[in-house]
Amino acid sequence: MGEVQGDWGGRSVPFWREGADEAQRSGLLGVDLEKAPGEYELKVTGQTANGERISCSVMLAVNKGLFATEKLHVEKQFVEPSPEQIKRADEERQKLRDIFDRATPERLWKGNFRIPLDGVTTGTNFGKRRILNGNPGSPHSGVDLPGTTGTLVHAAQRGRVVLAEELFFAGNAVVVDHGLGIYTFYGHLSEIDAKVGDAVETGAVLGKVGATGRVTGPHLHWGLTVERARVNPLLLVRLIGGPSPQTGRRCCR
Repeated sequence: MGEVQGDWGGRSVPFWREGADEAQRSGLLGVDLEKAPGEYELKVTGQTANGERISCSVMLAVNKGLFATEKLHVEKQFVEPSPEQIKRADEERQKLRDIFDRATPERLWKGNFRIPLDGVTTGTNFGKRRILNGNPGSPHSGVDLPGTTGTLVHAAQRGRVVLAEELFFAGNAVVVDHGLGIYTFYGHLSEIDAKVGDAVETGAVLGKVGATGRVTGPHLHWGLTVERARVNPLLLVRLIGGPSPQTGRRCCR
């Protein structure tokens, strides 16, 4: 089997060779937390070893996400940033979009993904939307992992550091590119122990838990982007985090 390509509503779906079977490919499709419910067609095309072109498609159902909503009344400065702060935040959002729009064509990770904090098995608040003083904010695009200030933050998998700097909302933050459009994000660090361009292995120390940025207490904000889709990173650990029952759907073989 030669190259295999996937398309889901104009969005590329990464495929890679798995194991010794030349005909076997695995793929990862990210569904953004705000994706509208409905049926969407996944198209897969490929080429056999003798040059024959093959293709198939399957309809995938996207259900409405069930995420919590929290209403809070807070001090004015938390919901009304200054024009300078708004400008800075907008520039940083665009910088992150530009990073996530670039998909490294090769797979940089190898093996299982892990949760970045030792001893932590779960996180909270993915998709949660806060309504501050009556104004709805954006949904929470990562999970909050509990940790005290200074706790070591580890890379979830092999990859390359593409951002390591202080951001307005996320505080000290690191982004790791794992290839094929997969990125992990680590925010609110008290210290950053990595720099842009670093090639990191699974478990490498990226920084330490903190409370920098717009937060009220120490924890790790851990995010995952798959081909620009904001996805719960804990699901990636379940899918590529050790032996588990096969739950994917086979489209082509």
